[in-house]
Amino acid sequence: MHILIIHQAFASYNEPGGTRHYEFARLLAARGHQVTVIASPVSYITGQKITGTEQILVSENGVTILRANVYAAHHKSFYHRIIAFFSFMFSSFWIGFGVQNVDIVWGTSPPIFQGATAWILARLKGAKFLFEVRDLWPEFAIAIGILKNPVIIWLSEWLERFLYRHADQIIVNSPGFIDSVKNRGGRQIELIPNGADPEMFNPADDGAAFRHAHGLDDKFVALYAGAHGMSNDLDVVLDAAKLIQIQTTSALESPTLNRQIQIVFLGDGKEKIALQKRAVTMGLNKVIFLPSVPKNEMSRVLAGTDACIAILKPLDEYKTTYPNKVFDYMAAGKPVILVIDGVIRQVIETAKCGVFSEPGNAKAMANAIYLLASNPAKCREMGMNGRKYLKENFSREKIAVKLIKLLENLIEHQ
Repeated sequence: MHILIIHQAFASYNEPGGTRHYEFARLLAARGHQVTVIASPVSYITGQKITGTEQILVSENGVTILRANVYAAHHKSFYHRIIAFFSFMFSSFWIGFGVQNVDIVWGTSPPIFQGATAWILARLKGAKFLFEVRDLWPEFAIAIGILKNPVIIWLSEWLERFLYRHADQIIVNSPGFIDSVKNRGGRQIELIPNGADPEMFNPADDGAAFRHAHGLDDKFVALYAGAHGMSNDLDVVLDAAKLIQIQTTSALESPTLNRQIQIVFLGDGKEKIALQKRAVTMGLNKVIFLPSVPKNEMSRVLAGTDACIAILKPLDEYKTTYPNKVFDYMAAGKPVILVIDGVIRQVIETAKCGVFSEPGNAKAMANAIYLLASNPAKCREMGMNGRKYLKENFSREKIAVKLIKLLENLIEHQ
């Protein structure tokens, strides 16, 4: 079968960002299926143009990637981002219209507008429409306060319900999304969760190269990797860093350490400059900021850390998420400092692979970091617990087996 994926934020291993769809595409191609991806030529993480040709044939993996022109200023503001979304919606349609002999058109949200492109192309081509929900958009955007215009909200919610009702198959990447999708008219819903490829990470690597390159040789390194946006609540990490820096027993419960703590922010996003300025204003000497790296360099980065941070704002809506980064941390054998409640907390606690910290609470987060930093043996045990649990339950290859069977069944019943 031939699967056409419409995905503005698609990233391969040599780009920063989530590689869920690239990994699935490779596994589908390895099974003998044809996969074509229409993606943006601009990195969704960095806002920079992706190097390479407009059409990239990954011949060894059997995946064709087509780049559709977009308005390249989505980091400037929400309205610039909306323009970028709509520009991809139209340019991806024209490219997709020329792709022949398609059996399934796979649309993914967010941004939800590319889901409309996928639906139209599926109907024009007589193909099945697969709609993937990676975030509850526009619900998340409304909750965080970036989507306020009542007209855009109405249109987005109408489009969301329309796509749910008209999809031949819906997949979600978190069990927390299922009820919401059902309540908005979704049917034929299957969970294809986020996960990671454990073979991409080497827990035996001591990360000496990364540590030495950034002056971290003798430090306990707590890393945040990912987007620096409004949802990520990274100001709380700065506040926790300040508490760690002053090391007062009134603020912290475990002030005795063998190594100094260093917090590393790795990634890009709209809020990064403001966070860097605030760190300087606060006089933080236990924080450094590093740029995004391609996925194929994340093993080296994570090897040089002792614990990893996953954080979102303290909103009920975010209790439904399965963040990608958590599974990468687990695959790398690193304990998770989890500042997100809900379904992902259940994973971490079941796996015994991290410490939960109340979202929005800098003191609780500082204590969580201290707890791990003061017990290296427990820290390593938690990390290996996570890797073992991921291999058994959230390995990308195992998840792909379910996805491939679902797609093959979808074609058989057309």
